[in-house]
Amino acid sequence: MEKVLKVQNVNDYARYVSAHVLHPLVSVVHYDELQQCRHCLCEYDVYGLFLMKESPYTIQYGGGSHEVKAGSLMCVGPGQTGGVMDNGEIIHIKGWVLLFHRDFLSGTSLERRIRDYHFFSYYSNEALIPTPDEWLRLERCIAAIRKELAEYPDDGHLSAIVLSYISLLLELAARFYERQFKGTSAAPGDFSRKVDHILERFFADGLQHSQGIPTVRYCAGELCLSPNYFGDLVRARTGESATKYIRRYLMERARQMLQEGRSVTEVSDALGFEYPQHFSRMFKKEFGTAPSRFLQKQ
Repeated sequence: MEKVLKVQNVNDYARYVSAHVLHPLVSVVHYDELQQCRHCLCEYDVYGLFLMKESPYTIQYGGGSHEVKAGSLMCVGPGQTGGVMDNGEIIHIKGWVLLFHRDFLSGTSLERRIRDYHFFSYYSNEALIPTPDEWLRLERCIAAIRKELAEYPDDGHLSAIVLSYISLLLELAARFYERQFKGTSAAPGDFSRKVDHILERFFADGLQHSQGIPTVRYCAGELCLSPNYFGDLVRARTGESATKYIRRYLMERARQMLQEGRSVTEVSDALGFEYPQHFSRMFKKEFGTAPSRFLQKQ
């Protein structure tokens, strides 16, 4: 059975790697300064950003094993597990870790905004690879947070200042992720064709009879992506949400089947809808007319 470190408090990890404890709700670890460090498979109840300058190891994350690329930013959120099981090996890595508890955000605008940062639910193979300039900006933010925590522990403005730095850090990461979406090699049309192929194969294999209509989670899994990352890619490539993209595909398929003379019930069943009424509502929302009326005009 694997030994898992439960990181319920930000300093659970700091103590594990013998780093300084600076604040009850915010922790900064600079790997470069650690005398020695061991592997750790962690179950997180906190938010974390791992800015990895050097880490020649393969970690467990997102249901698989992934090689950590040098110069990458990986993000974790509450409820996630990742890392490498401790085997007693002394390891040498470089970079930074910022951990902060959700209680630190309580009552702030960032508490509401944090849900919009989808990269906290990404898999590690979807990590951000910053440019040298981007890396420097991220590193400066984390270093500034540590400086504030270390030098002004009792200052009345500390929480607001650290919160501002965390907000800035997350906005920078969000900007860099958007840049990464737009800069990926596949053309928008190529990505759309790939998604369409997944949907076509879904129906060719008859999966709608056991799984119902195809979902965002299913399509994302076929591309080995998390649902949020897949959704962001679809929006970046097509300008619409993944849910709307799949719905539009289904309704175009439905229209073709109705034009072939198939009944509303037959089309609903063939597409995997549990109830014909659900299919009819979706069809009307897409085309502005009920499928029964559409049939009458054929």
